[in-house]
Amino acid sequence: MLFSTLRPNIASQFYPRIGHASRYSTVVVSNPAPGVTLVALNRPKSLNALSTPLILDLNAAMKDADTDPSVGAIVITGSEKAFAAGADIKEMQHKSFADVYENSFIKNWSEATTVKKPIIAAVNGYALGGGCELAMMADIIYAGEKAVFGQPEIKLGIIPGAGGTQRLTRLIGKSRAMELILTGKTFGAKEALEWGFVSAVFAPEKLVDEAVKTASVIAGHGRLAVQAAKDAVNYGLQVGLDQGLLYERRLFHSLFATEDQKEGMTAFIEKRSAKFKGK
Repeated sequence: MLFSTLRPNIASQFYPRIGHASRYSTVVVSNPAPGVTLVALNRPKSLNALSTPLILDLNAAMKDADTDPSVGAIVITGSEKAFAAGADIKEMQHKSFADVYENSFIKNWSEATTVKKPIIAAVNGYALGGGCELAMMADIIYAGEKAVFGQPEIKLGIIPGAGGTQRLTRLIGKSRAMELILTGKTFGAKEALEWGFVSAVFAPEKLVDEAVKTASVIAGHGRLAVQAAKDAVNYGLQVGLDQGLLYERRLFHSLFATEDQKEGMTAFIEKRSAKFKGK
């Protein structure tokens, strides 16, 4: 949700710790809990339509969080009306094939997938077209009860271009994905949960809080193990089972060279909380 609509107790947590707000014109960055960065898309007049300036701001904010040793997890959200209602059609309307092909238009929209730290998308309202694709780039998706997802690009004479045809199919299966992409139909939070598209559904006003809570839990674990787990899952989705299992085992072995592994297992034996250092 936008900070202007946050409940007072939550807003009081966010505002004092906005570290990079002056750098960005289309996103607001805060640290609502230790180890957690919250990035809120902030183009309210256009329902957070994804424009080039917004994508550049979002990519920069995520890169900052990814390289910040104090951050363990990232939450991306929008407003209660819209996570992101789609791409900015006015920006795309008059582009030619040469424009989009020669400049690899929207290639940088996928930079979220290069972030090593876990990303949670907290989706309220509309997440259509590019907004739906952005949500699918996250590692975990939480939805508000009134969230609406979809890939309606077919109605504009185009197709999804930032991963919609690929990620949606992997998440919900070919038949459902094909129906949605070819018709432009939308689906709600209830269907998204039933299909395994989202992990959980919450009341709109509680959504960001719940996402931050989960991000806090993740940030409290050993950073190297968390990133290795994310890496193993994502790599396994791109290869066969045997390759995925081998890669997983190699990452598992590598973590025995870390201080965090020694601390985690020692803490378990000593029946105390582990104090991870990310080393």
